[in-house]
Amino acid sequence: MSPQSPLANLTLQTATMQMPDMPVNVPVDDPNADTEWNDILRKHGVIPEKPPSPTPMIQEALEQARTLAHENRLEGKDLDELAELEDEEDEDFLDSYRKKRMAELSTINSASVYNQVYHLQKPDYSRDVTEASQSAYVLVLLTSSTGTNTESRVMIEHWRELAKRFGDVKFCQMRADLCIEGYPDKNTPTVLIYKDGDIKRQIVTLVQLGGPRTSVQDLEKVLVDVGAVKLGDSRLQRKNDDENSNQNKIRQGNTAADDEDSDWD
Repeated sequence: MSPQSPLANLTLQTATMQMPDMPVNVPVDDPNADTEWNDILRKHGVIPEKPPSPTPMIQEALEQARTLAHENRLEGKDLDELAELEDEEDEDFLDSYRKKRMAELSTINSASVYNQVYHLQKPDYSRDVTEASQSAYVLVLLTSSTGTNTESRVMIEHWRELAKRFGDVKFCQMRADLCIEGYPDKNTPTVLIYKDGDIKRQIVTLVQLGGPRTSVQDLEKVLVDVGAVKLGDSRLQRKNDDENSNQNKIRQGNTAADDEDSDWD
C-alpha cells in the first residue's frame, strides 16, 4: 500500500476526534491558490470553491466579436464601394450583400415621399404633424422669432440638408412664438420628434449636442437613437465625408476672403 499523505492523515485524525462546538481558525495564506491544503479545506467547506476562470468567457466573447465584425464588414457600403471589392471578397457573399443593399435602397426610395422642409401653420399642426407621425417620423424645428439666434440659423441649414437626404422622415419648421404663444426665445431652437401620435423626444437648444458647432452628424445620431434611421444606413454621413465638407467650406471661406481683399487692391 502506498503511504497516505500527511495532510490526509491529519484530516482523518481531526475528523475522528471529539472537538468542542466552537469555531476554529484555520490558517489560509491564499484561498485561491492551487494547493493540497486548500483542496482539503474546500472539500470540507472551510473555504469556498474557486470561482471559474474568466479567461474562457473572455476568449469566447472576443471570438464572437471578431466573427460578427467579419460578417458585418460590408455594412454601410454603397453599391460603388461594393463593386470595388470584387477582387477581394467572395463572389457569392458580395452578390448577396449587393442584393441586400439594392433591396434597402428600393425600400428607402419608395418611402421617400417628403424630401423637403415643410413650413407649418398652426391650424394644420395636428394634421401635418400628429396625424402624419402615424406613418413616419416627424421632426418639428421651432426657431427663433428674432432672426439673431445663431443656433436657429445653424439648425435651419442642417434641416434642409437632412430633409433632402432622408426623404422617409418628415422635417417641419415653424417659428416658436407662432406655434406656442409666449414660448421663450431663449429656448430656441427646439426640436420635437413625433412618432405614432406622441412626442418621443424633445431637444431644447443645442446645448446637448454641441451648441453652435452642432454638425449634421450630431443630428444624424439623434435620428439613429430614436429609431428614425437605422444604424448603418448608407445615407448617413461618414466622418471622412464630414471632414471633406468642412475643408471645402474653409477653402470657400478663404476664397471669399481673398476676393474681398482683391477688391481693395
